[in-house]
Amino acid sequence: MLEEVEEFIGASDFNFLYISRTNCSVCHALLPQIKDLFETNFPLVNLGYVNTERVEEIAGQLSVFTVPVLILFLDGKELIREARFVHVEKFKENISKVYRMIHES
Repeated sequence: MLEEVEEFIGASDFNFLYISRTNCSVCHALLPQIKDLFETNFPLVNLGYVNTERVEEIAGQLSVFTVPVLILFLDGKELIREARFVHVEKFKENISKVYRMIHES
């Protein structure tokens, strides 16, 4: 499973990974908002989801100490990371800056 995550991260230019756990109420409340945010505003970003209970190695590989963790990758490199309590509007602003720079230049 870790290999699949690594392949996803490097598969294209712009990838987003949402990392959560099964019994995380914050994770489950935030996920629909983040999906909608990307589908509506950033359609060229590939979305991925990882449950740390299924891929336990992800915590060590990506230094995940709490959930949810939201990571935006550009060309396989981590560019933006948010964790635990995410301010969706601020997150959107940060993604917008990068998205415009990459896709509108």
